[in-house]
Amino acid sequence: MTTRPSTESQPVVSRAEWMTARKALLDKELAMTHQLDALRAERRQLPWVKIEKQYVFEGPVGKCTLEDLFGDQSQLAIYHFMLTPGSDHICGGCAFISDHVDAARQHFQHADLAFSAVSRAPIAQIEEVKERMCWSFPWVSSGSGDFNYDFNVSFTKENRADGGASYNYGKAKIESSPDMFGVSIFAKDRSGTIYHTYSTYQRGPDLLIGAFNWLDLTPKGRNEEGTMSWVKLHDEY
Repeated sequence: MTTRPSTESQPVVSRAEWMTARKALLDKELAMTHQLDALRAERRQLPWVKIEKQYVFEGPVGKCTLEDLFGDQSQLAIYHFMLTPGSDHICGGCAFISDHVDAARQHFQHADLAFSAVSRAPIAQIEEVKERMCWSFPWVSSGSGDFNYDFNVSFTKENRADGGASYNYGKAKIESSPDMFGVSIFAKDRSGTIYHTYSTYQRGPDLLIGAFNWLDLTPKGRNEEGTMSWVKLHDEY
């Protein structure tokens, strides 16, 4: 992380030549922006699935339901944080994403969106991690319930061993952890009925990492030797 950008492999040109190259790239950026706008509109038109189960979580002040996590909002974003019962490992990628949440949450409620993280770890363990990382967003435990399994971010030992784990809309052999990460979106109508509208996994949550969006503007980009190779918990740099 200490190396400086080099001009050895980069041409150095006049301002006029740079402007020509920049405008050519701008045309591509504008086209991509329009494509992303169209993709986001298509995402909003996905059909919904009614939630039939009564999911119960453990929060810092006791039990709560999926409906409780909405608060006064009609939309709910859940981050599936990899924090596994019986393990003291804190997922660096999950922490990296979570570092961005509290700043964004200042604006969520004004756009009718609630947020909560969910993990299978006990609430005492969750609270310890929150305190260490200085996070204030809601974070509840799904414990041994079905929530993580129903939304394909936790897997049985048998499924992990035989490659039958269902993750990112396909079958996968997941060896490193019984839990994975992702984002799920829910909506609640006027009657109080809750629907699942969207989930994304693997590279999907990349778009939530503001730090990467800044780095992507620079000559060195994300400066990785492997995916998130230099990323650590923010108190370990």
